[in-house]
Amino acid sequence: MAEPDVAGPIVLYDGVCGLCNRLVQFVLRHDRHGRFRFAALQSEAGQALLREHGLPTDALDTFVLIEGGRAYRKSEAGLRVVRRLDAPWPVFWPLIVVPRPVGDLFYDLVVRNRYRMFGKLDACPIPSPEVRSRFLG
Repeated sequence: MAEPDVAGPIVLYDGVCGLCNRLVQFVLRHDRHGRFRFAALQSEAGQALLREHGLPTDALDTFVLIEGGRAYRKSEAGLRVVRRLDAPWPVFWPLIVVPRPVGDLFYDLVVRNRYRMFGKLDACPIPSPEVRSRFLG
């Protein structure tokens, strides 16, 4: 199997989480330049990227951004994503000054309740043909 082209920032997300899938759709809509690539944490590509960056492969309750050879998690990953979206979303980037433990506390509260609040899918949705090339296997 050929290695996928992984240039540019990559968002790793829980492929069966309703909230995570909505967030991926949000990023797709507000990333007019197509900067971001995506992979479900459960996918072969997602698992390989987690291993490559020394992250646990069984922790599916996190949001990861791989950018510039580094892995960012949780609230920091989310803020780094909004920073690169179309206006007005970069306005939230200054929240990066909030201490990470504080941002992650809020993040963890949402994550603990994500399936109850937003549902759990039976499987990762198949991306539409228009955006399929932005998803890694």
